[in-house]
Amino acid sequence: MLHQERRKHEEEVQEKIEYHDGKVEEVLSDGRRILTFRNGTKKEISADKRMTTISFSNGDVKKIMPDQRVIYYYAGAQTTHTAYPDGLEVLQFPNNQIEKHYPDGTQEILFPDHTVKCLYSDGRKETFFPDGTVVKVEKNGDKIVVFSDGQREIHTAQFRRREYPDGTVKTVFCNGRQETKYSTGRVQIKDEEGNLILDKK
Repeated sequence: MLHQERRKHEEEVQEKIEYHDGKVEEVLSDGRRILTFRNGTKKEISADKRMTTISFSNGDVKKIMPDQRVIYYYAGAQTTHTAYPDGLEVLQFPNNQIEKHYPDGTQEILFPDHTVKCLYSDGRKETFFPDGTVVKVEKNGDKIVVFSDGQREIHTAQFRRREYPDGTVKTVFCNGRQETKYSTGRVQIKDEEGNLILDKK
């Protein structure tokens, strides 16, 4: 400690300590401590020592909360990163997009248009659209689309299939062949050029 002075004139700052390295520590009348470093970084510690706020010279702010959450605001990107004690991490972007990273490796992205995308640690993906459509992609790349009107579409390496609420199923195979099975039992098969090869009622 190079210099220590008590200030009676200033109501808030009760004690000011200047260190050899250029750091300045102020003890306020409400018990808070503010450390100002030579590079402009400020560290404020609450009176009960349960909350710390660090303000960096580039505008970033890091807060360590009493519940052990760590909230970091990146000024340049206008993004907030919150780390919870249980391992959950939440990122909030300036466009209102929110990303949640769970300890098990699952990621959940909430887009400004209310679309929600889930990326699972095992490679599966699910996307929930505001209109009720759900898209599921399996590890192997197979895709299932469930529309709000009850229709389902399945995409695999071998075929694309559309299932209608009335029970009709239309399949287009990778070679271009088409097969339609109607709810009435009727079956239609067309070759890759669209020529009808079977129409069984």
